[in-house]
Order: sequence, then structure tokens, then C-alpha cells
Amino acid sequence: MTAALFNPFAPGFAENPYPHYRELRDHDPVQDHPMGFWLVSRHSDVTALLRADLSVEQRNVAPHPVRDAMREAAGGVDFRAGGMSMLDRDPPDHTRLRGLVQKVFTPRAIGALEPRITELVDTALDRLATDGGGDLVEELAFPLPFAVINDMLGMPLTDAPRMRELTGLLVRSLEPMADPELAKRVGEADRELCDLTAEAVEWKRHHPGDDLLTALIRAEHGGWVLSQDELVAQVVLLYVAGHETTVNLVSNGAVALLRHPDQHAALKADPGLVGNAVEEMLRYDSPVQSSRRVTLRPAEVGGQEIPAGTFAIASLASANRDERFWGPDADEFRVDRPNARQHVSFGAGPHHCLGAALARLEGRVAFDRLIHRFPDLTLAGDVTWNGRINLRGATSVPVSL
Repeated sequence: MTAALFNPFAPGFAENPYPHYRELRDHDPVQDHPMGFWLVSRHSDVTALLRADLSVEQRNVAPHPVRDAMREAAGGVDFRAGGMSMLDRDPPDHTRLRGLVQKVFTPRAIGALEPRITELVDTALDRLATDGGGDLVEELAFPLPFAVINDMLGMPLTDAPRMRELTGLLVRSLEPMADPELAKRVGEADRELCDLTAEAVEWKRHHPGDDLLTALIRAEHGGWVLSQDELVAQVVLLYVAGHETTVNLVSNGAVALLRHPDQHAALKADPGLVGNAVEEMLRYDSPVQSSRRVTLRPAEVGGQEIPAGTFAIASLASANRDERFWGPDADEFRVDRPNARQHVSFGAGPHHCLGAALARLEGRVAFDRLIHRFPDLTLAGDVTWNGRINLRGATSVPVSL
């Protein structure tokens, strides 16, 4: 493979994909990949692609020999072809589903969570203090958003380790899969998670509360209500997206901060920068690396025509490091970057992340309390990465206080 051909399996990619993305932007920014998709890597083109009138439904993808062979190798499984979550639907279904969820997933509901988020962060930091350090992912980055989304939904008590295992498997459906055994396990995880969610929904119908799940059950918008299958699909989406991505924000953000002592010092000197620092963390190492679209008709992007029925992959992580938009210091981590909020880590257009405000709130509280409580925090060992291509994140961040 040439240096500019997108290859997420290249040595070192999981640890640091950004030099590879630079090669793509410089030499082949709208790449017709031999695996049957097009990859878009410059900020202007990624933004245009996300805002274009394109599909997200896999049933609109035209056959392709390599892609069909990979699907066959995975046992003919196509997890998202019949997806009922708003992430997998085009208008008018997407508009209806998003309107129903947005009706209850309000800024007021999110803002009311700040005291609880602060309590959860402080409890996690107490554990670190007691132990004299530890793994920031295990102690803070994972348990925080997991508890927050559970609280917000009002989910009944569940087997947390099992739920973590299931959601970790389910997000593998966002990765290329040619392993039949893995595809089978992902399918089983999907079914088990949906069954558990359906049980929770049924329990909640008889035990309503002041929570998001009760509100979704009761929600009506323009005469529409969610069917049982639609309700389960939206709850699974909120549950998985509500913590898997925020784990990466906190863990990757901590790595960036602790690997740049000058920026760590700048944030300690001016804690008021914490909100902007979170935006820079989102830009510098995006919790979600890419977003997919499907062309319904030939589409021009970056001066090239992408055929109809094609997967077009918008590389969010690459766009967030594009020197053409961010300037010559695009690869630098700067907590005071004035336009940091112009990243595309939450996507753009009609599928802009509904949970962006919640992720920002969790990130702001987590780093505000972390900096205040442990001003001398440092890395205490090697960071390990999860090896994922899309939801790329650190799985272990050992720290010393």
C-alpha cells in the first residue's frame, strides 16, 4: 500500500493515526478506496459532506465486490441495515424520531445533572486519593458517564460489568469486520442488550419516575409516539452513545493534557479556560474518528464525483487536524485555542450529536475538579489504546498524584 492509502491496520495507527491522516489530506484528500468506500479528510470537504443531503441507511449502498466479500466472511451479517435508531434513519423517520427524543433531552434536563456529575467526579477522585493514584480510565473516565446515563434514563439497577461488556461489543459494529466469530458475538450482544432494554422499558411503564426513560415512554410530538421497537432502539442508542464516547473524551483528554506539561500549567494558572480546554481535547483527539454517509445520487466533494450508492466516510479526526483550517499549529495542543469549538467531533448537519451538551458538561466538571484536586497529577506509566478504528480511545491511563 502507498503511504497515502487509508490503512487503519498499519503499525502504530492505533497509537497515533494523525501522521497518516496528514498524508491523506496532502496527497489524496477525497480517496476512492479499493475496499469500496470513499474517504474524505479535509475540514472543508468533511463539513460539506456532513451537511449535504445524503443518506445514512445501509440499504441504499450499491453492491461492491470487496465489501460483499467482507460481509460474506462475517457470515452475511449486516447489523445496521434495518436499524431503527435515529442514527440509522433518513427523513422523515429521522426527523420524527429525533424530534421525540429532543423533546425530552433538553438543555434544562442536562443542566440539572451538574450537581450529580460533580458528586460522581468527587467520589472517583476520593478513590484515587485513597489509593495514591491508579488508572484514570477505571476510576473516572468509564464509571462517570456510565453512572450519568443510567441516572438520566432512570434505568433499574443492572449488572454493570455485563452492560459494559455488551456495549463494548456492540460498538464493534462500527468497525470493519471480516471475522465470523466476532460478528456472531456482536450480533448476540445486540440482541441481549435490546432484550435487557425492553425489560427495563416494561419495568419503567409500571414504575414511572422523573427521568428520561419515563419521558420517552410518554413523549408525543406532532401526534406521533414511539413504537415499542423504536423506543428500545432510541434507548440503546442513548445508553451506548451516552457513555462510550464520553469515556474517550475524558481518557484521551487526560492523555493530551498530561503529555503537554506547559498546557497543564496554563490550565492550572487559569481554571476559567476549562470549557475551552475541553473543546480543544475534542478537536485534538476526537472520541469518534469518523462518520458515514451514503450517496443517493452522484455527489461532488472536493472536486471529485462520488458515485451514487457509495459509502462516503467523513474523517472527523483528520478534519480536526487540517492545517488548511486550523493553521500551522494544527498538530499542537493548546487549551487557549480561540476557535477550538469549531471542531467537527460532534458531526454537523441533521445528525449533529444530540448529546453534545451532556458530553461537554461531563468533560468540564471532570477536568475542573481533577485540576483543582490534584494539581501535580502526572502519567505514571504507558498509556494503552483500545485498538478501535472509529471509537478510538485509551483503555488505561496510569497516573500518580
